[in-house]
Amino acid sequence: MLSLLETGPAPTVPASFNMAQHVLGRSAARWPDKPALQIVTPAGGETWSYARLLAAVLGCATGLQARGLRPGDRILMRLGSQVEFPILFLGALAAGMVPVATSSQLTGAEITPMAARIQPRLIVASPGVAVPEGQNCPVLADADIRAMESLPAAAFHQGAPDRPGYIIFTSGTSGQPMAVVHAHRAILARQMMHADWEGLGETDRLLHAGAFNWTYTLGTGLMDPWTVGATALIPAPSVAAAELGTLLAAHRATIFAAAPGVFRQMLRGPLPALPHLRHGLSAGEKLGHEVRAAWTKATGTPLCEALGMSEISTFVSESPARPAPEGATGFAQAGRRIAALGPDLAPVPRGTPGQLAIDRRDPGLMLGYLGAPEATAARLTPEWFLTGDSIVIDAGGAVTYLGRDDDQMNAGGYRVSPVEVEAAMARFPGLAEAAVTEVEVKPGVTVIACFYTAPAPLDHAALAAHAAAHLARYKQPRLFHHLPALPRGANAKLNRRALRVLRLS
Repeated sequence: MLSLLETGPAPTVPASFNMAQHVLGRSAARWPDKPALQIVTPAGGETWSYARLLAAVLGCATGLQARGLRPGDRILMRLGSQVEFPILFLGALAAGMVPVATSSQLTGAEITPMAARIQPRLIVASPGVAVPEGQNCPVLADADIRAMESLPAAAFHQGAPDRPGYIIFTSGTSGQPMAVVHAHRAILARQMMHADWEGLGETDRLLHAGAFNWTYTLGTGLMDPWTVGATALIPAPSVAAAELGTLLAAHRATIFAAAPGVFRQMLRGPLPALPHLRHGLSAGEKLGHEVRAAWTKATGTPLCEALGMSEISTFVSESPARPAPEGATGFAQAGRRIAALGPDLAPVPRGTPGQLAIDRRDPGLMLGYLGAPEATAARLTPEWFLTGDSIVIDAGGAVTYLGRDDDQMNAGGYRVSPVEVEAAMARFPGLAEAAVTEVEVKPGVTVIACFYTAPAPLDHAALAAHAAAHLARYKQPRLFHHLPALPRGANAKLNRRALRVLRLS
């Protein structure tokens, strides 16, 4: 049996379409007074109804048009974690413009070349957030976006579903930011996640621990709940991880979404009773077995993991109705077509590692990398989009993530997944986080090194003994290095490249 999964037809794509209308139009018409968004704190919060949110989005579209912007114009978003972020994002989409979402943590030196690539017609920035240098482009303040809320509503711009909708940045395999262009139709692919990952319905109250300006929050925490008519709960920027349990209880959250590191932080202290919570959602990086088990023990609810990437969002996941076997990531969502390919780009037998590939006709797949046709072409075959991720598909169709192809280590001629080694090392008592990569100890000689965080340095002999008990010899780290924190990028993903250049004592 080959590692090829076909799980039914993809969603139908209409001839004319607007992404923002799909997200808000139906829900606002059906439940105008229902809370669409609550910005929550331990003391209360701010509530936006569907009617108010839609009015703000369409007023923003009117305001952008009044400033001379036209469909297809790009708007660079340099906003903090605030409600203006989704209002501007959807307002631009409503008007047929192309919002470019970026992290507010990026410095001037980082955002300047990114802006040069996208050539925005407008920049919208919060105070204190770095803007590109030397840009001959008008800059609006976040207050200007909020002032547009009272403007008359614009009509939704209709057009081909394949026209550019929005742009996000990803580091890519080169380590250089790549501008990923998504079509309006990309939102249609997200409905495949509602049942097969999120377990999301109109009565849910989904609390996402991330900031407004993180694309994981934007998709899972905001647009997905609004598409189905649920209520999105977002913590105010001042809320600490230790307070999230209190918010889940106080605001009767039924679903909780976060990155694995947030679950880990929350588990350091006692959690309150969470009688309304059904399950949690984890994405952004590999979810460790210990975190999953500890969360379920503490709350009585499961965690559902998803695998995705900026170019297509999530497409492999487990759900409350279909948990993954232990060690596996999940299953192909209904409507997806994926495969594990060998070097000849043909599906490998089940149980054999291969490169994860997605049908290039998937409605959630990007249009391409802006200004980088060669990089786009390198990802595509006539049939597949090549992710660069290594997976194995078992006889039952369960998918296990093995890491990035470019992160795979070579030990004595064997290919070793860093994710597998990290999972084993994470079981060591007192170790908080582990990251594994190859490091060069002398010219031409590399070994596997384990970088870890813990309250204090751990005994290296004990760590080595633990590795020997849980891993084949060729998979065992030869060096152990304590760090105050693991290096991460602006999207909170582990930066293994930064580990490889650290000087080890």
